[in-house]
Amino acid sequence: MTLQAVLRECDRHWRGDAPAGADGQVTQQAIGSALGRRLLLRGLPAEVMDGLFAPTPGTAAGAAILTRWPRARVQALVRDLGILAHAPMIRAEVRREPVRWLRRVLGNGYLLALDRTVWDGRIGRDVEAGLVARWETLLGAPGFLVDPALLGDLLDRQGRAELQAWAGRRNRALADWSRLLHAPEPALPAHLPEKALLVVMAHHEGRDSD
Repeated sequence: MTLQAVLRECDRHWRGDAPAGADGQVTQQAIGSALGRRLLLRGLPAEVMDGLFAPTPGTAAGAAILTRWPRARVQALVRDLGILAHAPMIRAEVRREPVRWLRRVLGNGYLLALDRTVWDGRIGRDVEAGLVARWETLLGAPGFLVDPALLGDLLDRQGRAELQAWAGRRNRALADWSRLLHAPEPALPAHLPEKALLVVMAHHEGRDSD
């Protein structure tokens, strides 16, 4: 993994010294120069860079992350983790229009939410209360039946929380990398058991790269 690759892929909000709207030609020019990279680097948290570039025998800790977990694969993983984390809500939803909407928007992800062999969906009351509150807020939002992005935002935010909570303990380089791919945000509580999370991760790791 090179600094140039990290800077090209990370969310612009981390590039604190980049000019406003500098995701295009200006940023690419900055990435191409040593001075520009130093300026952009100032927007990245030092602890994240230490994790990605921590030395290991013969390489850096994050050297294989871009190859193994390109942006598209991380995003797909995050979405599926978000779907699975909301399995209790999806399974409990019996209202006709929301069910039809979920099937249409989630596609095969709907089957993942229903698959009790991946996760039985058992959660504590405090976790359930938080999920219910956010779910009902979504279903009460104007136009939720015609705007899939509303559901996607909810799922992805939870999926990022699940990935960060696990990877922060088990795979520091992946935790740091996934953190840089999205704008900073307060983390939601994570609740997926490790076994269920690993099933989803293995599925995405086994897929051909996009």
